[in-house]
Amino acid sequence: MTELGAVFRPQLAPERLRSVARIADDTGLDQLWLWEDCFREGGISTAAAALAWTGNVRIGVGLLPVPLRNVAVTAMEVASLHRMFPGRVIVGVGHGVQDWMGQVGARVESPVTLLREHLVALRALLGGERVTTEGRYVRLDDVALDWPPEHTGGGVLAGATGPRSLRLTGEAADGTILTAATNAEGVRKARQLIDAGRETAGRGAGPHPVVVYLLTATGAGAAGRLRAELADEGLESVPDLGVAGDAGAVAKAVERLAEAGADTVVLQPTGDEPDPEGFVRFVAEEVRPLVP
Repeated sequence: MTELGAVFRPQLAPERLRSVARIADDTGLDQLWLWEDCFREGGISTAAAALAWTGNVRIGVGLLPVPLRNVAVTAMEVASLHRMFPGRVIVGVGHGVQDWMGQVGARVESPVTLLREHLVALRALLGGERVTTEGRYVRLDDVALDWPPEHTGGGVLAGATGPRSLRLTGEAADGTILTAATNAEGVRKARQLIDAGRETAGRGAGPHPVVVYLLTATGAGAAGRLRAELADEGLESVPDLGVAGDAGAVAKAVERLAEAGADTVVLQPTGDEPDPEGFVRFVAEEVRPLVP
């Protein structure tokens, strides 16, 4: 079955999260996703609050930009979430938006190298290992968590767009997160690159979940809001990207992505969505019953 989620966009003030999270929980939404976008809201802090306010919905963080984070701190925070809210935490990391990383003095010469080193160390620490490593960017000396999680759910996911990053997620991550700039053909190509990475790393044919965001608009003015957002992002020329319409139209768009290889489709409202709570209710109560 395709998992279905919705995004709480960080353009919304943090104090709006509580009502959105509670509606997601009350309506039985599979997943609610949060972003750590500079310079808006912290991913771990908002995830902890959303988890505490709810009892069933899974909370995803996609993504934590690794240039901002020492891997030991990331491991400590993620492990704490897993132990306090077992089975309800999904965490993804990425190399971050390079302009933003430059603004805070965290930009590195090789973002892919950093992401690889961070992923390897983070997965090892969360797995209860004692880690010593002297990488180009990640350096640990006899580090182990006192409180590693008993289970990490789906493990550590990583965000990727380009071919090198996609192969890397296959090699070093437990799953991959794709942006809303990915159409069905893009999901198919991503799957091929991920599988190639897994083969290179000798990881076999085990599960590797793919999460993809789907830019979605519904209600009054939906088509116009979708066109405007695609234009703002320079994506108006990408075919079959995003969806505007009622639950039936959205469900068909979800199915196209699932048939292309997505395991989870997360509906991403436009930045000017007038009713975030209503959007979450729409996803859970109207779209979810139509998605196999």
